[in-house]
Amino acid sequence: MRRLRTLSSRRLLAIVAAVAVLAATAAIAQAGLIGADPKPEPKALDRAILDAANAPAVAGISARISFTNGLLPSGSLPNGGESALAAGADGRLWMARDGRFRLELQSDAGDAQIASDGRTLSIYDASAKTVYRVAMPEERPRKAEREPATLADVRRGLDRLARAWTLSGAKPTSTAGRPSYTVRIAPKDDGGLLGAGELAWDAVKGVPLRAAVYAQDSTEPVLELAVTDISFGQVPDGDLRIAVPAGTEIVDVDPPAGHPGGQHGDAGVAGAEAVQRELGFRLAAPRELAGLPRQEVRLVRLDGSTGALSVYGEGLGGILVLQHEASRDEGRPAGGMAGLPQVNIDGATGTELATALGTMVTFERGGVSYTLVGSVPPAAVENAARALR
Repeated sequence: MRRLRTLSSRRLLAIVAAVAVLAATAAIAQAGLIGADPKPEPKALDRAILDAANAPAVAGISARISFTNGLLPSGSLPNGGESALAAGADGRLWMARDGRFRLELQSDAGDAQIASDGRTLSIYDASAKTVYRVAMPEERPRKAEREPATLADVRRGLDRLARAWTLSGAKPTSTAGRPSYTVRIAPKDDGGLLGAGELAWDAVKGVPLRAAVYAQDSTEPVLELAVTDISFGQVPDGDLRIAVPAGTEIVDVDPPAGHPGGQHGDAGVAGAEAVQRELGFRLAAPRELAGLPRQEVRLVRLDGSTGALSVYGEGLGGILVLQHEASRDEGRPAGGMAGLPQVNIDGATGTELATALGTMVTFERGGVSYTLVGSVPPAAVENAARALR
């Protein structure tokens, strides 16, 4: 104290100012450490899932989001094709307590919106001036009060999942400025080109905050939908509806026959011989295709015509083959979508869409249209197409 009293006023003020600056700097740094990266306490995966499942329902969600789509190289889609859905974009998300939602993405090519009123899923692509509508499966009647999940319920679900998938623990993370847990899941056996998936959820509210899909041997996600900022509270009904400009084309997409919502009972026909009897063309369904054994052949209906769906191989590394009578519409590009890269299938010209997670090849031969899809490299699908006889 004596020495302090003997300091000059100017020196005393300098020391006080220096201490104040140091204290303020430390406070700012500490606040940054606490607020910028909040993480929850470590918790076992089953406990973290249980707490999320039993968290009180939120009144609604308003959030800013970021959508990443790295499936296709830039410019690889026909006619530019750089819509917000194809190229990725930032946007907003609104969700009501009852599950109704609207997701909006903004890009230079035009906005894209996805919304659901609980009965219909609508996808609006402004760049194509089209709304696609799909009827959603009817939900089972809900109980007046939801019974809380138990730890035994969660563990049974995890055990079933673990038969085919490898799961990480619940990693404490920070997402959109919220404490969160992130789990990583990867196929145990043949996952095709799929490497892994990740899901992050709010450690307090239990709501999902990020979902990502990774291709094999990739450290960056090829698909990612992540919340960057979020608030909780009731959402006005107007925020949940898509405003469609006049002149927009409305396309209703019917669910495939044989699936929930399908209208055709004959889609239960299965087996190569039984399916062949229902077709007006010769079915190409060899017992083996590109080294993969045939697992199933089923009858399907597409736009009022009958066709066949064959499954080769097991798991995500399999190949699906859809065949039906070719359209006779004039102006329709033979073999698939115009503008995609062309591929030669033993003299037939087809189209090929190759992505980081799978390949689709379409072609026509003898009045029959073929579509092959698989989470495999292009060469595997091309070889399978050439073996269809």
